[in-house]
Amino acid sequence: MPTPRFGTFSIAAHERETGTWAVAVQSRFISVGAVVPFAQAGVGAIATQALANTSYGPNGLAMLREGASSADVVRRLTEADPDRDERQLGVVDAKGAAAAFTGKKCLEWAGHEVGDGFACQGNILFGPAVVRGMARAYESTGGDILDRVLAALAAGQREGGDRRGMQSAALLAVRAGAGYGGNDRWVDVRVDDHPSPIEELRRVFRLYDMTMLSREDPATLLRIEGEVATALQHDLGVLGYYSGRLTGTWDEASRNAFARFIGEHNFENKQRDDNTVWPSIVAYLRDRAQTEVVRRTQAAPIVPHALDRGPGVAPAGGSPSPPPTRKRPASK
Repeated sequence: MPTPRFGTFSIAAHERETGTWAVAVQSRFISVGAVVPFAQAGVGAIATQALANTSYGPNGLAMLREGASSADVVRRLTEADPDRDERQLGVVDAKGAAAAFTGKKCLEWAGHEVGDGFACQGNILFGPAVVRGMARAYESTGGDILDRVLAALAAGQREGGDRRGMQSAALLAVRAGAGYGGNDRWVDVRVDDHPSPIEELRRVFRLYDMTMLSREDPATLLRIEGEVATALQHDLGVLGYYSGRLTGTWDEASRNAFARFIGEHNFENKQRDDNTVWPSIVAYLRDRAQTEVVRRTQAAPIVPHALDRGPGVAPAGGSPSPPPTRKRPASK
């Protein structure tokens, strides 16, 4: 059976200051994250697309581990491939040098742009403005490499993106020891099929960021007092974790309710013991409470009284979960 070709735009990048490599990609193709991105901490990042040769990923990383430059990897991979004219490839090496290749038979518009520490490439695009916009967004966006590659994807879509439409997107980032349990896979999130995959990828990543990473600026921490405490008590009450009065005083009952909410939602990475809270947690809790209000007022209960109380109340015949007693390893 012929191998399907697919239109795609992607960016492979390296952040020297933190030793991070990342690939972000969008395509009118199912599960693009299972095909295009490859990366290894301390080694480099590779995007293989168009009539994608998935052997470019592991073979290219092997060459990079041996000390080959990105330009050497691109040359060696494509010279050895009889179907190179239908391939597209972007590589960033261990030093952050980037190189790319677009075969002359890739479907129009196809091309790439290489800059300091990144390579943008795409095929079956609306035009060269897609990769140009990606490059400019990556160069001009503040924040870390994750913010910048996601901005590049959004910029590419604003310029038209894949001319057949949207379907899937992915973000892969590696950094030594920064992933869950100390592995090198720092971020690995995918949207396999969605009408707006880049926006959905951003949504999924925001939740992943809250749960797994430590990227928020400590200067944004909020003191849990006054209106902040009252809002937390209210939202915890809607969800069934807190049953006291809305006093604005962060007492033991409030702290225990909040700790249980944190534990049951896997946000141990955001738990603090200094009476401060991250804005992302406040926003998430508010959104969940609002969703719960909608559920109670608009959904028809299947079990009598099932919608009368929030998900944090004691299950039938049981008791509420205790506050967590241990933290999972924090991501870096």
